[in-house]
Amino acid sequence: MNKSIADFERLTSTDYDNIAGIVVMQDSKMIYEGYFDGYTADDSIHIASVTKSVVSALMGIAIDKGYMEGVEQRVLDFFPDYTVKRGEKTIRDITIKHLLTMTAPYKYKSEPYTKVFKSEDWTKAALDLLGGKRAPGAFQYTTIGIQILSGVLSNATGQSVLDFATDNLFEPLGIQAPPPASIQSKEEYFSFLKDRYVSGWMMDAKGTNTAGWGLTLTPRDMAKIGQLYLNGGSWNGKHILSSKWTQDSTTESSRWGERPYGYLWWIVDKNCYAALGDGGNTIYVNTGKQMVISIASRFMPRAQNRIAFINKHIVPMFE
Repeated sequence: MNKSIADFERLTSTDYDNIAGIVVMQDSKMIYEGYFDGYTADDSIHIASVTKSVVSALMGIAIDKGYMEGVEQRVLDFFPDYTVKRGEKTIRDITIKHLLTMTAPYKYKSEPYTKVFKSEDWTKAALDLLGGKRAPGAFQYTTIGIQILSGVLSNATGQSVLDFATDNLFEPLGIQAPPPASIQSKEEYFSFLKDRYVSGWMMDAKGTNTAGWGLTLTPRDMAKIGQLYLNGGSWNGKHILSSKWTQDSTTESSRWGERPYGYLWWIVDKNCYAALGDGGNTIYVNTGKQMVISIASRFMPRAQNRIAFINKHIVPMFE
C-alpha cells in the first residue's frame, strides 16, 4: 500500500469514524476499495436519503417503459380512489416533477414522522399532507412527501417497488436485492437507523416500500448506480435508463438556497452531482474525471461534509 493511501485510511478511521466502506471507480474500473470499523464488502448499510436517488432512477425506468406519461403527469392520476378533501385545490395540480424536484407544497412546518409511520398506509398519510394553501414551485425538502412516489410506482407498474427495482435495476446491475423489512414500533425504527448491521428495504403494513429512506445497499452497489448514471444509463452495452433521464435528473431544476437540485440528485458543480444521505452516505459522480465514489456510513447526527472530504482527500489521491 502506498503512503498516501495509508495516510488516507488512517485519517478516515480517526476523523470520519462512522464510515463503513468506500469504493472509487474511474474509467469504469474499480481503483480503490476500503472498509473500516470491522465492516466488509458484503455488509449492507442503511443508505438513508440516498434511497431518494435510487427511487428517481426507478421513476425514470417506469417512464421509459411507458407506465407513466412523463414527469408532467399529475400525481392524483395514480390514486383514482383517493378522496380529495372539500375545498382542496392545490393537490390537483401537483405533478410527478414537483415531487422529484422538491417543489411540492405540504401542510406542515416540520415533518410529522411519527404520525405517518404509525399509520397503516404511509402513502395515503403523505397524500393527506400534500398541497395546502401555497402554490407549487418553492423548494421544500421532504422525506415523508417522497413516499408518494412509491405509491405512484406501485400503482403504475402493478408491482411492489422492491420487485420492480429487482427486475429493472438491481438484477441488471448485478446487485443482490435486499429482503423486505418492516417496523412495528419506534424502538424498531431507531434500531434500523442505528444498529451496526441491517439489511432490507423498509415497507409499511400494506407492503409499500419507502421512497425517502429505508433502503440498504453495499458500497459496491452504490458505486454501480453511480456508474450507471455516468454511463448515461447504459450497463454492459444495455440501456437500463434513457440518457435523457440521466441528463435531466442531474441538471438543475430547483434550488435550496445556493444548492442546485435535479430529480432527487444534488448538483455539486458543472461536472459533479451526488446522492446524499444522513450520516454521510454518498454516491458522488464526477463526469470531468470519469470518476464515481461511493461512501457508506453508519448513522451519525451532523456528520462531516462528505463532498469536502471527497474533494480534499479522495480525488487528489488518483489524479
